[in-house]
Amino acid sequence: MGNKGESNRQLIVKAADQLFYTRGYHQTSFRDISDATGIPRGNFYYYFKTKDDILNAVVEARVEVYGDILKDCEQKSTDPLQRLLCFSNMLSKFEDNLIVAGCPIGTLCSELAKYEADLQEVSRAVFSLMRDWLVKQFAALNYSDADNKAMDMMARMQGITVMASAFGDRDFIHRSLKELQDWINSLRLN
Repeated sequence: MGNKGESNRQLIVKAADQLFYTRGYHQTSFRDISDATGIPRGNFYYYFKTKDDILNAVVEARVEVYGDILKDCEQKSTDPLQRLLCFSNMLSKFEDNLIVAGCPIGTLCSELAKYEADLQEVSRAVFSLMRDWLVKQFAALNYSDADNKAMDMMARMQGITVMASAFGDRDFIHRSLKELQDWINSLRLN
C-alpha cells in the first residue's frame, strides 16, 4: 500500500472511530464513513472487507493511543502512585468528549455486549491493556489484590464518565476526580 493508500486507510479508521464513538457501531454504516471521509464506499473494500475489519482497525488505533498515554505516565514518574494519579487525569484530559458521548471504550463495549460476544471481546482490548497496566502499578505498591484494585479503579472511572455524560455535569467530573485522587493518595498509607 502506497502513501495515498495508507493515508486513505487511516482516514477511514479515524472517521469510523469518531462515528462509532458518537453514533455507535451498529448505527454507523459504510455510507456514513464514506460521507465523513469523501472516499467512495466501493473503495473501502480495498482496505477493509467488512465493517468488523474496520472495528478491528479502530480498536488497534485506540490501543496505540491509550498505550501512548500509559507510556507517558511511566515517563513522568517511576512512582506507581504518581502513575496512578497520571492515569486518573484522563478524566480531565478528555472531559469535553466524556460530557458529550461518555467513554469511547465503555460505550463500545456496552453496545457490542448486547449483540456480539466476539466483537465485544475485540472492543475490550483497550480495557485489557489498562487493566494489565494498573495491576502492575498496584502490585508495585505491594497490594496482593492488585487485580481487584485495578478493576475498582476502572469501575470508578467508568461510573464517573457515565454519570457525567448522562447529566452533562462537568462539576461532577471535577468533584469525582478529586475523590478518586484522594483514594489513590490514601493507598500509600496502607
